[in-house]
Amino acid sequence: MVFKKMLSAFGVGGPSVDTVLTNPNTRPGLNLEGQVNLLGGDAPANVEQVVVSLVTRVEIEGGDTEYAGVMEFHRLPVSGAFQLAPKQQLSLPFQLPVPWETPITDVYGQRLRGMTMGLRTELAIARAVDKGDLDQVNVHPLPVHERILEAFQRLGFRFKHADLERGHIRGTQQTLPFYQEIEFFASPQYAGTINEVELTFVTSPHGVEVILECDKRGGFLTAGHDVFGLYRVSHADADRSDWTQVVDGWLRETTSRYGSLRAQGFGGHGHGHGRGPGMGGVVAGAALGLAGGMIAGEMIEDAVEGDFAEDWGFEE
Repeated sequence: MVFKKMLSAFGVGGPSVDTVLTNPNTRPGLNLEGQVNLLGGDAPANVEQVVVSLVTRVEIEGGDTEYAGVMEFHRLPVSGAFQLAPKQQLSLPFQLPVPWETPITDVYGQRLRGMTMGLRTELAIARAVDKGDLDQVNVHPLPVHERILEAFQRLGFRFKHADLERGHIRGTQQTLPFYQEIEFFASPQYAGTINEVELTFVTSPHGVEVILECDKRGGFLTAGHDVFGLYRVSHADADRSDWTQVVDGWLRETTSRYGSLRAQGFGGHGHGHGRGPGMGGVVAGAALGLAGGMIAGEMIEDAVEGDFAEDWGFEE
């Protein structure tokens, strides 16, 4: 009997948890629905709470090093305390609101290289090891995101990589402790000016703040610099604009600031805390008629990243 109690304390013969999502595909601002299925163990269990949360992999800078860790950024209690009888089966339904700033993981049904997202379930049991479950979640872009990404593709930019950086972009309404960077190789028409472009979306119920970070090429006697642009669009603008022209205008306006930035002494890479276009007032409001002026933990397996579409420059 004592041995069984010891085994139960380490999760052996204890309750099991399995979370089933109605649909693992979602978008920012929608809900993830599903149910947490519990099966009692060999003895009664005092469950303290059941919680589901969104977790993702974030790049974290620590001094001179950078490492990736798992960060929880949104959680929902599914149940409070209750007793689970031996072998009892119990299903707990839930609806988890997906934050508007949740990063995009999939475009046209293909996983962005570098992105992971999961729904973690925690079953906290008194005097026992917490049990859990982890399910893959696929976050697809909103219509305005899709139009902007399509415009980059039409302009000849090639997708390179996507990741999440811990920190805050000055001058934005960002609320999460990290931001997403979708990186592109420059298209031929920009190759003489830009090495790469990093695209960030800060999304809210009203619209999207679009942040561009252009890696400016250096010349024979001049050093390269990064320049920033911030543009605001509403969700209603998704079907109202020639997005190729809009994005081209953003890029040209952003890179035109390179000279003034150097004169002001700004530049350098913007990763980490305080990144962004807030420096020196590098903020563009309305453009072309558009509205608007964790901690390290267990790694999410790379295997969940899946295959990538060739026409976006993803791995096969």
